[in-house]
Amino acid sequence: MNWSGGKDSALALYHALRNPTLRVSDLLTSVNAHYGRVSMHGVRVALLEEQARRIGLPLTRLELPEMPDMALYEQLMRATLAPLQAKGIRQAIFGDIYLEDLRRYREQQLAQVGLEAVFPLWQRPNADLLREYLDLGFRAVVVCVNEKYLDQSFCGRELNADFLRDLPPGVDSCGENGEYHSFVFDAPYFSSPIPFRRGELVRRTYAAPAGSAAPAPPASAAADETEPTPAPSPFDTGFWYCDLLPADEVAAQ
Repeated sequence: MNWSGGKDSALALYHALRNPTLRVSDLLTSVNAHYGRVSMHGVRVALLEEQARRIGLPLTRLELPEMPDMALYEQLMRATLAPLQAKGIRQAIFGDIYLEDLRRYREQQLAQVGLEAVFPLWQRPNADLLREYLDLGFRAVVVCVNEKYLDQSFCGRELNADFLRDLPPGVDSCGENGEYHSFVFDAPYFSSPIPFRRGELVRRTYAAPAGSAAPAPPASAAADETEPTPAPSPFDTGFWYCDLLPADEVAAQ
């Protein structure tokens, strides 16, 4: 299971666990090796490990440098997948909903190493997915927003009916275009909810790649106070992150 720790991967895992043709054996998550954060989401690895513990599945981390190019990313991914394949894994599950180019990329890359991609949520209407998410009792907090779509007031809020009702027109309610990312702290298959406390809100800017007018955050866009903030430029895009503190850090304060 390609596990980001957010809403879509959590709901995809729910369906995979109920599918009699699948046996989910492992979680795989991309993390920033330097800052110890989940890629793109900025969630601390300690909270990722709490999710895996409550699900009851082993966690494999794809350790990435700050700004890997595609060649390095694919090399590291193949090396991370090799031990999983050696123990019999033949499929990789994703929470993608309708981005055709992303699906094709995943299928092509996995086919090169003899793996099949599985998409339990594919082409399901947003309204159906969100209704199911709420009805099943999933709970998540929004940990990252792209300020191109949402202002900082949306970051740190619980992903619930009020959040969805407040989304501006034109924003994908499932966040499929990168409008927001979330951290699931309770799910039907968790042994218990994950305690945490909301920390500070941090803004980060990431410049567009050379020759592109479309900025994108690095694989490790983390809300870490030790990470230097790049100087803004006319082509920068801003992202807001809500730092979540694990229970042991909350208790220590």
